[in-house]
Amino acid sequence: MKTEKSRQAQKKPNTQNFKVAVVQAAPVAFDREQTLKKVEALAWEAAGQGARLVLFPEAFVSAYPRGLDFGAVVGSRTDEGREDFRRYWESSVEIPGPAVDALGRTAKRNDIYLVIGVVERDGGTLYCTVLFFAPDGSFLGKHRKVMPTASERLVWGFGDGSTLPVFDTPLGKLGAVICWENYLPMMRMAMYSKGIEIYCAPTADARDSWLASVRHIAIEGRCFVLSCNQFCRRRDYPSDYRSAFGDDPDAILTRGGSCIVDPFGHFLAGPNVDGEAILVAEIDRAQIIRGKYDLDVVGHYARPDIFQLHVDERPKQPVTAHTIGASVAQTQPSAVGMTSAKVA
Repeated sequence: MKTEKSRQAQKKPNTQNFKVAVVQAAPVAFDREQTLKKVEALAWEAAGQGARLVLFPEAFVSAYPRGLDFGAVVGSRTDEGREDFRRYWESSVEIPGPAVDALGRTAKRNDIYLVIGVVERDGGTLYCTVLFFAPDGSFLGKHRKVMPTASERLVWGFGDGSTLPVFDTPLGKLGAVICWENYLPMMRMAMYSKGIEIYCAPTADARDSWLASVRHIAIEGRCFVLSCNQFCRRRDYPSDYRSAFGDDPDAILTRGGSCIVDPFGHFLAGPNVDGEAILVAEIDRAQIIRGKYDLDVVGHYARPDIFQLHVDERPKQPVTAHTIGASVAQTQPSAVGMTSAKVA
């Protein structure tokens, strides 16, 4: 007969070996509410496969505007491009706000850690942001992309050092670096210094070179890398979407390539370039320590007597009003969990 103690032991979650999932799908572009409904359905499906952490792609709520030029050339912007930006702004996410609340409910209903890319708005500026939620539905914090790439800089602002969190969760230390931020060596080093173990890399890059990059990061950081991209066809965007990809509804705009990689650079799931998919793999956290036996880039494999990195995590506000006896920032600080934060 099983004792009460043994039954309780069975109920206790395993935090050494567990499943994670990456969701490769298309949002309902420029429709925040419908995209949130799709997130709920896909998160439920991933949780049904045993995943305790679920990652969604970059800018999933509610669009990565691939191929859109927003009517801009050097020295000129069109009225049509301004309207494209207005539509993009209208479908973006305020933090805090109703969309954040909805995502928290999704995490709670499915008892998962939810990590998801959104387009955040703060005043008139948009940011490419990742949000983190705990299984109880609480909002853990966010990371704003510090370096938008190429034409992304036309529509996304730059995050500062105040939103580089790594959360100390029962599943391990969790953080995110977005797309080509991963080509900033010093940013990777900053994340390694915080002990990141589950390294989420939501992306819009479906190139073969990206797969080589995430395998390198997994080896370099001796961490599990979850890379998650959208799979989108032309029909996933509105009919009036003016882009360089034409009007063939079956044209593939991005092929995905999502994958899960272990600390030795081995694929545990994916890469998948076949269509929408939920990739699930089991994490064995013991692999992290096995890997650090011979490579710990912020420990025994570091040379701080020669090389050092200094990271400024102070929020940078554009306007600070000085009053008698106080200094008050005029805009709300953008970070929740600026450094490694303990999560129960």
